[in-house]
Amino acid sequence: MTQPITDLAAFLGEARQAVEDLDRMEEEYDQLEMEEKQLKRQLDGEKKAVDNSISQTVKKRREEIHSSYDKQIGKEQERLKKVKAKREKAKNQGMKERIGEETAGLREANRQLELKLKGLFQRERLPLSCRRTWYYALYMPRTLKEFLILSASILFFFAALPWGIHLLIPEDVRRSWMLIVIYLLDILFFGGLYLALANRTKMKDPETIRQGRQLRDAIHTNQKKIRRITKSIRRDRNESVYDLDQYDDQITRISQELADLTAKKQEALNTFNTVTQTIISDEIISNSKDRIDQLDRDHTRTEGRLKELEQKIKELALQITDRYESYIGKEFLQPDRLAELARLIRSGQAANLSDAIAVYKEGKLRS
Repeated sequence: MTQPITDLAAFLGEARQAVEDLDRMEEEYDQLEMEEKQLKRQLDGEKKAVDNSISQTVKKRREEIHSSYDKQIGKEQERLKKVKAKREKAKNQGMKERIGEETAGLREANRQLELKLKGLFQRERLPLSCRRTWYYALYMPRTLKEFLILSASILFFFAALPWGIHLLIPEDVRRSWMLIVIYLLDILFFGGLYLALANRTKMKDPETIRQGRQLRDAIHTNQKKIRRITKSIRRDRNESVYDLDQYDDQITRISQELADLTAKKQEALNTFNTVTQTIISDEIISNSKDRIDQLDRDHTRTEGRLKELEQKIKELALQITDRYESYIGKEFLQPDRLAELARLIRSGQAANLSDAIAVYKEGKLRS
């Protein structure tokens, strides 16, 4: 039950003191709140710095492990590459020697056939050019290569060449009939050369040309055998004949060393991830532990003071509302106004609170 007010001036003084206490506590609360936020930022910043330091240190140490092992692995890989290259070179040399040995008879036979062919044309006083591939391609083709040479020669001399000559004629004087004339002249010229060479060689001594054909066929047959032998040797998977054991031993040894290095690298990384990384983290955390713990204590203490002060402010605000606001009104719950109301009552200018408020408002209106 509300008690009657016997000393109005003292009541207003109590109200003024309560309002001033509330203002002081709210100001203190604002300062504590700023302090709490600053401590929180410092604490978060310190923790973030520790996390960054751990992350950077761990990353650097892990990269160092990778770099050290990769450097050694790279050297071994380079060694392996060189040994494989030497092995391939030795294998190719062995193949070359084997091909030489297995085709020596055929190559000697071809050399003798070439000498016989040359001697045949010299003896019969025919041009040595008649024993060449292009001659037999033009006058007695038999192999695919010779037929291709014959086709290419016909296309060039009796199609491409006259057409090219026709295009060289300036366009303003070029006529269609000129192409016909060029073709006729081309046929007469090159056809004449072809027949003249045939009359001088093939028609003159057909038996020598036929024997030359037989000798060339024999050479061609031997060449096909040489190619087959060469192809067979290159396809042969049996490398034991090339004495490559020393290279294989080196390759096996280096490959094993590479496998061991790779396993050691993985083991080192596993140890780092499971043990060393934790030790590094603990060391960095330990270096900053005192500072973080102190900030954490200060922050916790400040938070506690804030909660206590918040409760006091709430209680005092409710007390002011219940005890003073219903009598005085929220408008006059200010220290300066409460002091002025108390002065009016003490001086006798107002008999009660309502009179004091009326006199205060009247004075404000006059001013």
